[in-house]
Formats: sequence, C-alpha cells, structure tokens
Amino acid sequence: MGRDDDVINTGGHLAGPFEVESALLGCPAVAESAAVAKPDPVNMEVVKAYVTVKRGFQPSDDLELEIMNHIRKRLSPLAMPQEIEFVDSLPKTRSGKIVRRILRCKEFHEPVGDLSTIKEH
Repeated sequence: MGRDDDVINTGGHLAGPFEVESALLGCPAVAESAAVAKPDPVNMEVVKAYVTVKRGFQPSDDLELEIMNHIRKRLSPLAMPQEIEFVDSLPKTRSGKIVRRILRCKEFHEPVGDLSTIKEH
C-alpha cells in the first residue's frame, strides 16, 4: 500500500495504535482491541477502535460511553477513537497476532489481499 498501516495520520498528527489499544485493554469490559485509521473528510484520518468484550459484558451505547470515559483520561485528544465498533472476534494470524490490515482495508474499502495466514473462526 505504500504506507505504514499501523500509523494513523489524523489532521497531520501521527497516532500509533498501540497506545490506543493499551488504554482500551485497561478497561474492565475490554477483552481485545485493535485501533486503525478510518477516512475522514476533515482530518484525513481518524482513529477507529474495534473491541471485543469480556464475558459478562454486553455491547451497548452505555458501555461505549463508559469505555470512552475510561480512555479519555489516558490518551491525548488526537489519539482518541472517534468510533468504537463492537465485534465478536478480531482477525488474527494462526499464531494469534491481530491483523489490523484487514480492518483498515474494510474502512478504506480496499482489497484485503492474501488471507492465507489468517486463522479461520
């Protein structure tokens, strides 16, 4: 793709997904997370977070607000996700590494490419 897929360029400021994911994983309800760029007409890109929840928690608007309030204290405004999408699972390699590239391609409506290393659900 000719770019570092892990860096999110929001309004000319670079944000890394790792700090976002780390803050999300600090939330009691969050089991796994992935942060990716999402196209934005004003800021070029914004941060979008994909989240799976731990057993005993249900995705809801209230839970999203709770998560946002939790991470607001831990992240700069530029790194804050503009959207949280609750998912049942995140795409992973067979060794268990989350594949952000697939999520980013979904956001940018780009072809995903080779999925031979992706673990089937």
